[in-house]
Amino acid sequence: MKRRGLLLGFLLILSLGIFLENALAGVVIEQVMRERGGKVSKATLSFSDQRFRTDQEEGGSTVIIDFKKDLMLLVDHRLRTYTEIKFSQWEKEVAKLLKMESSGTKSKARKIVVKQTEEKMIVNGFNTEKVDILADGELIEEDWVTRDVNLEDIEKLMERVARSFSRESGIEMKEGKEIYEKLKRHGFPVLVRDYSMTVTRAPIDRLEVTRIERVDLKEDVFLPPSLYQRTNPSDSQK
Repeated sequence: MKRRGLLLGFLLILSLGIFLENALAGVVIEQVMRERGGKVSKATLSFSDQRFRTDQEEGGSTVIIDFKKDLMLLVDHRLRTYTEIKFSQWEKEVAKLLKMESSGTKSKARKIVVKQTEEKMIVNGFNTEKVDILADGELIEEDWVTRDVNLEDIEKLMERVARSFSRESGIEMKEGKEIYEKLKRHGFPVLVRDYSMTVTRAPIDRLEVTRIERVDLKEDVFLPPSLYQRTNPSDSQK
């Protein structure tokens, strides 16, 4: 489930970034993930001109993706190092890994239904409506979506990213793509609650967008820190 949730969050943040790109120099987004066991992680995401950056507060790490240059930077602030790899190569490695992990399982594809409800509430300043996600009739997720954000003219990039994850991966990732495709016509989720691995109605994973700020982002936001040492990809695996 977590892979599907991460994929969904990644796709949604990309979609918001593309929407704002035409009118603004950039956008900064803060989001919070609450996992089972009470663990809370925070991330800050920055997007401008086909470049994407995410900073993980607890892990002391940064990931920068430049789609135009086909470049991905992995920054370790604790070690003051960074690694450069091709984003297209990373996509292939992730797909290969997911395929290997799922090769021994026999997961069965489930029927996914996205059901709009009449429940409404304001989430961090956004007017939202609740949409339930069911798999074979069982509630696995609820999304509070807003129409305050326009998601037109982004399908090509969304398809590209989703395809890179789901092309050779397992059922969970394909379900994530299917959920996104069925959900996007209802609006943009700013609050996601996951029920997929619990026997109760209490959510165990929760992804929430807490802040969106429109800003002018400088060039160095998408570059490695000047005083950090560059390392080879193989070094990070040792």
